Amino acid sequence: MEIPEISEQRFIPIISDYGFKATFGNEANTLFLRTSLQALIKSSVPINDVQFEKNAFEALTVDSRSGIYDLACTDEQGNQFIVEMQLAHAPNFIQRMKFYALHKFNTLVERGQFNYSNLPKIYCIAFLEKSILPITSYHTIANLRSESGELIDSQMSFITVELAKFDKDTADIQTDLEKLIFTMKTLHTVTEPTQYPAFWNEEWLKKAIDELDTRKMSPEERFQFARITAINAEAVNAEKRKIEEMKAEAVKKALIRQKLSIEEIAEDNDVSTDFVLNIQNQLTE
Repeated sequence: MEIPEISEQRFIPIISDYGFKATFGNEANTLFLRTSLQALIKSSVPINDVQFEKNAFEALTVDSRSGIYDLACTDEQGNQFIVEMQLAHAPNFIQRMKFYALHKFNTLVERGQFNYSNLPKIYCIAFLEKSILPITSYHTIANLRSESGELIDSQMSFITVELAKFDKDTADIQTDLEKLIFTMKTLHTVTEPTQYPAFWNEEWLKKAIDELDTRKMSPEERFQFARITAINAEAVNAEKRKIEEMKAEAVKKALIRQKLSIEEIAEDNDVSTDFVLNIQNQLTE
């Protein structure tokens, strides 16, 4: 998703690096985070408190000026939450979710001196801008189950939200989960209050939306937004150049081996035939 300049928009996208931190990562007011987590795990029990872990880390996607921000927190029951935003196409993202969840699982077991009893629940939550799962549902909760679908263990849950699959109209939205996903997909496209759905006046959403309203930002907040956008743009461009160089090297090796056609080399390396021909010309010269 290409993010407009701050002067061109009323609201900063929630799925941008700045927007995610200002809403899900808002330590001063966790109402939005707590309500969102409760909706995401489909729990009828309110989450009254969350404590942020300080070892969360940042990374960058390749196809956007926005980044990924990992958020880790624990509720008052000891349940563990890992939340990540993924904007780039990531067909193997489930493997990354497994890595995060299993790392957290191992940490909890070691902390308890390898006692496997009474382990807290682990929820690994991923927001994906693009679709990766071969199912129609935009919200998926996966646990360890038998071949007939019987639940074996619910201590670890993998929750994915594929934003591209959500297409409900405002009139059809009822649950907090639907309100959350609709807001994440559309907030940055809204310019006038007349476009607000009624549920944006609910306290948990209103607070988050206010954090992203560019007209309410202080000079310091505007500076931080501009700074994060510039840093991300520079880093993403550098990453693109690195990937381009890696692809060029792979194409070069394939051309030297002379075992594949130009079209096959292009397909194998996810580049255009012109890209391959250009490198072929360089080798000839």
